Amino acid sequence: MRNDLTWPVPDGTVSAEYIIGVGKQMGYIFPSDYVECAVHNNGSAVLPYNFEVNETTRVFGTLLSYDEDSSENIVKVYRDYVSSLPKGLVPFGFDPAGNLICFDYKDNDDNPIVVFWEHENAWEKGKLIQEEGLTEEQAEERARENVFYVAATFTEFLDKLHD
Repeated sequence: MRNDLTWPVPDGTVSAEYIIGVGKQMGYIFPSDYVECAVHNNGSAVLPYNFEVNETTRVFGTLLSYDEDSSENIVKVYRDYVSSLPKGLVPFGFDPAGNLICFDYKDNDDNPIVVFWEHENAWEKGKLIQEEGLTEEQAEERARENVFYVAATFTEFLDKLHD
C-alpha cells in the first residue's frame, strides 16, 4: 500500500475484527487491503485525492466511518442507498458531490473491484418496477448504468490517486 498518502483527520481507531464483523453483518467479506487501510484511517479524507473515471477527474472525499454516531457511518450509508444501488455494490467512500465509491461484488465475491456510482439520474429500483413497469432484472440493468469501473482492487484504486 502507498506510503505517500496523507490521511489528515481519521475518526477514532477501529479494529480489523470490528470492520470484518460489519462487513459480514452486511453480507460481504471486505478485502484485506481495505480493512488494513480502514483500521488506521477510519472516516478520513486522503491527499492526494483525485482519480480518473472514464477520462473525467473525480475526487475521493472520505472513507466511510465505523463510528456509529457518524452521519457517514458505513452501515447507515449502505442502508440509505441500498434501494438505489445495483446488487453487489457496497460503498466505502464518498466524493464531495454525494456520489459513492464502492466495492462491486457482482462477479467478484472474493475480490471485489472498485467502482464509482454516480447518483445523478439514479432511481430507486422499486420505483422503476412500480412506476415504469420494468422487471426486476430490467431495473437492475438500469441501476447499473450509473456504475463506472475504477480499479481491479482497493490497492490499485489507492495507487491511482493523484494531485
